[in-house]
Amino acid sequence: MRFGLIYELQLPRPWSAESEHRLVQDALAEVEAADRLGFDCVWANEHHFLEEYAHNSAPEVFLAAAAARTKRIHVGHAVVLSPPPYNPPARVAERIAMLDLVSSGRCEWGTGSSASRAELEGFNVNPEHKKLMWAEATEQTANMMAMSPYPGFKGDFFSMPARNVIPKPVQKPHPPLWLACSNRETIHVAARNGVGALAFAFVDPAEAAKWAGDYYDIIKSDACVPLGHAVNANIAMATGFSVHHDEAEAIRRGQDGFQFFGYALGHHYVYGEHTPGVTNVWERFERARDRLPPAVGNGIGTPAQLIDRLRQYQDAGVDQVIFVQQAGRNTHADIIASLELFAAEVMPVLKADQAARDARKQAELAPYVEAALRRKQWMRPLERDAIPPIAAYGRTVVASDATPGALAARRGGGINIPGEDMAEQQRAAGDD
Repeated sequence: MRFGLIYELQLPRPWSAESEHRLVQDALAEVEAADRLGFDCVWANEHHFLEEYAHNSAPEVFLAAAAARTKRIHVGHAVVLSPPPYNPPARVAERIAMLDLVSSGRCEWGTGSSASRAELEGFNVNPEHKKLMWAEATEQTANMMAMSPYPGFKGDFFSMPARNVIPKPVQKPHPPLWLACSNRETIHVAARNGVGALAFAFVDPAEAAKWAGDYYDIIKSDACVPLGHAVNANIAMATGFSVHHDEAEAIRRGQDGFQFFGYALGHHYVYGEHTPGVTNVWERFERARDRLPPAVGNGIGTPAQLIDRLRQYQDAGVDQVIFVQQAGRNTHADIIASLELFAAEVMPVLKADQAARDARKQAELAPYVEAALRRKQWMRPLERDAIPPIAAYGRTVVASDATPGALAARRGGGINIPGEDMAEQQRAAGDD
């Protein structure tokens, strides 16, 4: 079994001028420790405007810093918000490829579309179209990373001409592709598209077995048609995290933060009404705490308890458990202590036969993966003589207001237009 950490970069109020800086630096130090201790992946979600719940609006920057400080741990961009109003597909291809280059082939490419009104309406994404946008944009982003040149596309939600999208990633044809899944139906969507399932719903091992069973049944069926250029058959599930030899102390250190994680998620996605820059989510959480159901984190407890619970996930077919450790007001010191204890007493037990499990799984799935790739309708590359050349603008002025009169008016207003003085000097010298 593999183990990951996830960073929403939660920051409950009140905030000081140093709060976000300290939060980010502590998180990077935790990733360094996780790399040293043998954790497999650090995941960082892209979110916008979700105060207190997620301050990680540029995870590619956070993950690049994490990659520079580590040697082995994978850096998972989970998720890239894929509808084009958030991120044009070419920009996603460029930044995922660059993250893969910076990390020397350690990038994982998670995708999704969000379900929060703050994000969707903030970027003018039509909620009714977001899933169609995700599918169209993600497929074309994969094509951009895998094809030279990309042939161009005219779709329902974005279009672009033929271009060679660079750089290309280290991992070929592209980094492993994942989909954020909040329910069982989205797990099915991930399997039908041949992508990994990042299950950010909190389910017990018995329910996890049903989700994993559904996922791998579809992967092995004719319903699996890869969205990308490869099949990433993996399922990961998230849970709370706090480890201590004293169960009560593990709960004291971790349960409150995990409970806030769920409350803040519900506030922004389900039942809350949020006034930007004003609403105090932590205060609302504290008022509601006694009425909330207990947050059951299967990664919260003693080492022996975690071995028992996580082995159940392993037996259920879950490939990776992702720990929600940076949540609420969980402290940096407690997070580091939990990581170290887990690595010393839990991880060795559950990783003992990882290589053998990986080999059996790869052998079992190989014929199904090959069949799925044969079902895919591949984008046709352009013949060399059909690639349209791009003529440089040269000195052609394309701005609608770039006339001598408009230029003089702008300069009269004290606006300096870069390059125009040089152009005038060239014309005066007869260099036309």
